[in-house]
Amino acid sequence: MLATLEILLPVFGLIFAGFACRRRGVLGPNSASELNRFVVWLALPALLFDTMAHATWHQLYQPAFVATFSIACVSVFTLILALRLLSGRHLADASVDAIAASYPNTGYIGFPLGVIAFGHASLTPTTIATILVACVLFAVAIVLIEIGLQTERTPHKLGLKVLGSLARNPLIVSPLAGVAVASLHVTLPASAETFLKLLAGAASPCALVSLGLFLAEKRPNQTEPEAGAGGISLLLTGVKLVVQPALTWWLAARVFGLAPMLVEMAVVLAALPTGTGPFMLAEFYQREAHITSRTILLSTIGSVVTLSLLLMLMGHQS
Repeated sequence: MLATLEILLPVFGLIFAGFACRRRGVLGPNSASELNRFVVWLALPALLFDTMAHATWHQLYQPAFVATFSIACVSVFTLILALRLLSGRHLADASVDAIAASYPNTGYIGFPLGVIAFGHASLTPTTIATILVACVLFAVAIVLIEIGLQTERTPHKLGLKVLGSLARNPLIVSPLAGVAVASLHVTLPASAETFLKLLAGAASPCALVSLGLFLAEKRPNQTEPEAGAGGISLLLTGVKLVVQPALTWWLAARVFGLAPMLVEMAVVLAALPTGTGPFMLAEFYQREAHITSRTILLSTIGSVVTLSLLLMLMGHQS
């Protein structure tokens, strides 16, 4: 429990820092959006580029683990997307809700928690999970949001508009550029590496501070996206912390027969709370972010209990 708290408390500290700065007027009403733009256009692209540029085929070739984690994420994403669309939610907003229920915080919490629980053997699976979440799942959500925001009904014109939007999106371009660099075996200068590391290191803390700034904004009740928004956040949190890791365990242990250590790593990674990526998407596309921000906060709080219990059941001293 104490080890998990040591990982999660800095998350709350950064959120609270943003919250306190906004409530005390240290940062202005546009600070959340502006800081989020910094993350989306500079810090997160640097992180995605750097991750992909240094990934090797040997590290990434774990097909059973990739299939387990991918199927679990996509299944949860698809389930929530379908439920939200059936309830009358706009495709763009339903996509944000879906990624909020299926987007584990592998980057900020997964790496340190994995090292505590499993040692350095966790680094490769966590890297694979981070790439799948931050690049593949993120890209699927972005494509659906772009489709939902387009008004063009002619299929080929709609496709061109979506492709054009994706080609200008830094969260899609940066990992693809990283893949190109890795494939061509390009060695980046030391100064470029330092530049990328500095920007990448700012992604998670700035996103968490931005979330705190957003939560500090006082909004009238009529700005709520729909009745029962709090209940929806609880539903997404429950799916994230219980359904996704349970499905991951079934796939890892029963379907693909992974080694016991890999099963445990996959389940812990799937059980991580919602990362800040969905909030960044909601802000970037100017969608209602109340449900997303609440899901991030509730899942982070709830994960203190669920992750601690999970690690104890696995026999880890946490």
